Amino acid sequence: MTLAWLRRSLLLTGMFTALATAPLAGMAAKNSSKTAAKPAAKSTSTKSSRSTKSSRRAVVRAAPPRPSFGQIQGLHASDDPLDLKSSVALVIDQDTQQVLFSKNPQAVLPIASITKLMTALIVTEAHQPLDETLTISQADVDTEKGSRSRLTVGTQLSRGEMLLLALMSSENRAAHALGRHYPGGMDAFVEAMNAKAQLLGMSDTRYVEPTGLSSGNQSSAVDLARLVGAAYNHPILRELSTSREAQVDVGKRQLQFRSTNGLVRNPEWDIGLQKTGYISEAGRCLVMQAQLAGRKLIMVLLDSAGKYSRIGDAERIRKWLDTAALPAATQLR
Repeated sequence: MTLAWLRRSLLLTGMFTALATAPLAGMAAKNSSKTAAKPAAKSTSTKSSRSTKSSRRAVVRAAPPRPSFGQIQGLHASDDPLDLKSSVALVIDQDTQQVLFSKNPQAVLPIASITKLMTALIVTEAHQPLDETLTISQADVDTEKGSRSRLTVGTQLSRGEMLLLALMSSENRAAHALGRHYPGGMDAFVEAMNAKAQLLGMSDTRYVEPTGLSSGNQSSAVDLARLVGAAYNHPILRELSTSREAQVDVGKRQLQFRSTNGLVRNPEWDIGLQKTGYISEAGRCLVMQAQLAGRKLIMVLLDSAGKYSRIGDAERIRKWLDTAALPAATQLR
């Protein structure tokens, strides 16, 4: 099984744009003509009556978001020279292990879907066939957070496609199915995840399931830098994690999936491997391997507050690296 096979089976990176935009344009024109043909409202009194009824309806307010573990621990109060919104940050030189920037790098926090990077590493190193068909079952439905998925029960995809969707689009059911189809089942898979973490020296890391939906999956920035370095050694993980989008055949339908990391579409970034993550307990998370300032770097951002703040933090670090005098070498331990 090769990367070439997977590329042929998945129509990656903008292959369906022309197909999608043509019918949408026709629909827009049709809707426009229908709107123009609509008669004027019968009377302003009808509108007023509807408005009065609407104002009487009870206002449903969403519950405030739960604080992340980092917020509870007071990590967001930590100052840093770049004023990052992430409570944990680490940037290291991939080749020399020189620490270029750090903020609470030893803090142990939930890592959300960064978990899927270890999931993909275990599947890849087990050399399971990428063209084997896997089926989404009721066991893959999220009972932890009630998250949604477009992979309905009964969906059949190849292991390679499941791997792509787990890394690129952070598809939870795909990641769970990968673990469930591991030799020995889910218990053996989670055991393999923890054994690999120990082998990599990730002493502050613990996994309880393969998706990251559980806050029991926890790690530190130092440990995750080691995971990124190990995953980067596999070309398939580099390619799949940095794919921009893919069109996948699901039964008689074709579904498009896109990367959860907008930076892979940014020409100012040369990203070799990446993964995003989010649950309320973890905040917004991001790990990447990228070429910046003429160096191969590994970047870890955990517990960022705000939907786009992890991307903003990555940009702050990139601009700082372009202009700053880098610190003296400090080796990771």
